[in-house]
Amino acid sequence: MSEPTPLPPANELRASLACDGFVRIPNAFSPSDLARFRTAAQHATARARAGEWPFVRTVPKQFPPWPVSEAPTEGIWGVQHPSMPAVDGKVFAESYFGDTMVRAVTALLDCRKEDLVMELYNMLVCPPKDFALRWHRDDIGADVPADVELERLREPMMHAQWNLALYPDSSLVVVPGSHKRSRTEVERMADLYEDKMPGQVNVSMQAGDIVFYNNNILHRGVYDCKAERMTLHGTMGLSGADPARSRNILQHGIGDWAAECDFGNLPGEMAMLATGMQRRLIGMGTGKEVGFSQQD
Repeated sequence: MSEPTPLPPANELRASLACDGFVRIPNAFSPSDLARFRTAAQHATARARAGEWPFVRTVPKQFPPWPVSEAPTEGIWGVQHPSMPAVDGKVFAESYFGDTMVRAVTALLDCRKEDLVMELYNMLVCPPKDFALRWHRDDIGADVPADVELERLREPMMHAQWNLALYPDSSLVVVPGSHKRSRTEVERMADLYEDKMPGQVNVSMQAGDIVFYNNNILHRGVYDCKAERMTLHGTMGLSGADPARSRNILQHGIGDWAAECDFGNLPGEMAMLATGMQRRLIGMGTGKEVGFSQQD
């Protein structure tokens, strides 16, 4: 495993994301960082699968709220809130607030660090059986008319969303460019679990790669239970986002525990950055009143 690749120029990152709806940054972390992240991820995943961590994404449910359970009967496909102090929070927090991720996010959003808001950080893991998510946009429901869909898609980007692969991962399937247009008639009429959507691309990642993607690109996840998967899935926002963004974040329950986190043990300026981002998140509320973007 080689040393990390320098971050591409900001204008190239923004152009790729704007054109295709996703952009891959290869080999973003050092071997030592990746090893630390893997160790923490393995521990958190083992606890969650053993029922020792109740905040999980349970099979077969795709959208929140997921039941808080000490013994998921059909297994899990995600670990929620690994940055909480009760897990290996410091390691996960360093992967989130560290310079590599923050430089990439500020480049994509063309903003200052002081503008960032702490949002979601979860981990996607392989389920005990093959499992797939349906085609969707994260914050635009399938029943939205085409004109409303296009209006929503034209709203300015107020956040960055990414997958950071700790093992090779090709679970994310996207339709490039679909973040710029309403769904075609074929896409609207297709089966929700269509395996051959016109134009679809499997986004292949190697360990240490980051893929940023527009959360309203038409996409799905297809999970192979035989392939090890521990992929950190995160978002950072910009201060001043609208209520729809608050709902998209707070529906995951982060508002219930964010104030309990103490990032004072993070190194150097990272602690100051994290505390400021945390404060701006807390200002969004607890989420008890915002509802859910979609349900299943």
